[in-house]
Amino acid sequence: MNPNEIARVETYLRQTFANQRIAIDPPAKRGAPVEVRIGEEFIGVLHRDEDEGEVSYAFHMTILEEDLPATTPVRKR
Repeated sequence: MNPNEIARVETYLRQTFANQRIAIDPPAKRGAPVEVRIGEEFIGVLHRDEDEGEVSYAFHMTILEEDLPATTPVRKR
């Protein structure tokens, strides 16, 4: 991803999630993952896909079970 694409996707994510702390770091090496973070916290990776001239971006966030809060009661609807 080039710097212009990174800036555009970063702006989109900030607006979509109403969070100006979202940042996308350019990869250290060509072909390395593009990392997404909130502040200093790594939250996922961003992938660029081009198929038949159409470009799309996929954000992948992994949530570790150990990072989840303790079980909370489920409210009935």
